[in-house]
Amino acid sequence: MDNEELLDKILQDKIENEIIEFKEAKNNFDLDDLGKYFSALSNEANLNNANNAYLVFGIDDNKKIVGTTWKDSEKEINKLKMFISEHTANSITFENIIVITKDKKRVLIFEISPTPIGIPMSWKGHFYGRNGESLVPLNIDKIEKIRKQTKISFEKEISTDNLTEDEVLGLLDYSKYFSLLSFPTPKTREGITRKLIDDGFVVRDGNSFKIKNLGAILLANNLNDFEKVKRKKIRIILYKGKNKIETIREIEIQKGYAVGFTDIVNNINTILPSNEEISKFLRTEKKMYPEIAIRELLANSLVHQDFTVTGTAPMIEIFDDRIEITNPGSPLIDINRFIDHHPQSRNEGVANIMRMINICEERGSGIDKVIASIEVYQLPPLKIEKYENFTKVILYSDKRLSYMDKNDKIRACYQHCCLKYVGNEIMTNATLRERLGIKSENYSTVSRIIRDTIEQGLIKEYKNKEYIPFWAS
Repeated sequence: MDNEELLDKILQDKIENEIIEFKEAKNNFDLDDLGKYFSALSNEANLNNANNAYLVFGIDDNKKIVGTTWKDSEKEINKLKMFISEHTANSITFENIIVITKDKKRVLIFEISPTPIGIPMSWKGHFYGRNGESLVPLNIDKIEKIRKQTKISFEKEISTDNLTEDEVLGLLDYSKYFSLLSFPTPKTREGITRKLIDDGFVVRDGNSFKIKNLGAILLANNLNDFEKVKRKKIRIILYKGKNKIETIREIEIQKGYAVGFTDIVNNINTILPSNEEISKFLRTEKKMYPEIAIRELLANSLVHQDFTVTGTAPMIEIFDDRIEITNPGSPLIDINRFIDHHPQSRNEGVANIMRMINICEERGSGIDKVIASIEVYQLPPLKIEKYENFTKVILYSDKRLSYMDKNDKIRACYQHCCLKYVGNEIMTNATLRERLGIKSENYSTVSRIIRDTIEQGLIKEYKNKEYIPFWAS
């Protein structure tokens, strides 16, 4: 929306008068009064859930353009912004000061952001608000209402606004979304938009529309179209060898997570190494990694990432001997409890939609499937690493037991014990031998692994030669 369109919107829309103030201000305006209006309009924008409030110079109360001669040189504007920031809460000042010439008359629009969540906007220590068109002290109920607010979730934040219905439908891949839902595409634009609104992706704002971050991150035709989420594009990197010295290929996925999930998995599978198996009659190709493990780990990384961590996004790195899947944010639960613990997600909206389209598990059993598929392939155990601002999951390719270190073996024993327990079974020396591909005559090798795992405090003996995880009763 350009500046003239913004002015037209301000003049034509039936905007709540608590968040817009017209002033003739033909020559000058008292700076102290300007600060009071800044406080009042910022507070009211917050309370009215508006993207911005506006103080407009050069327009009278009848919305007639009369023009203003208020100085707008860069020096004067910087001085004004500095003056406002010195006396407001958290040193907040005007977002933009827009100069427009319309009908040969000059108009100034002061764009004022809503006061931050939980912080009522003060001017020189006093709080101001609006009663209709009047500037008044902000009443105590409104002050407390702002103070008691909690930060809106990333998913509910507006990614882009002031959109037409056609623009919304052009930005979001609604057709793919309905297909994933097995939901018939509505026959009218209004029906499509209504479904997108009902599912929490879009908000109607008078005659225009807004797309939430939830809609952008999941349904975007191209994430680059959304400033707030474009840095959350998934990257797939294929390296030569076992380190990051030489990159063979890098892919950046432009689609939203939900509508692009199949493309992500296909891209990974396309560049993954595979083994040839030659039977008596056929030559077949066997993937080195179970696809279900890749799908579940990828889905987990998307759903459980911390969107507030800036400058980073989910990343899949493929080496000769492993796949590393990294997502922003430290996990919310102990990494040793991933198998049994009920999932906790920072992003309930993302998780809910991904479950609805059968990408995520409803009861959080995805990690169980990962461990089970790893055992079927007899791969080394999954490794989960927790850092301050990110989580990394490592899926290893085939490795003989003799090449596994002590920690690998302990991890394999613990994960197998957990998997058995959540499946209402019990781990024994025999079940662990089968999982590790160890012959029965090497019973003592497995006994040593079990003993090491007990010493690490990860499992305990339940009955004679039967074992359960440390957290089981």
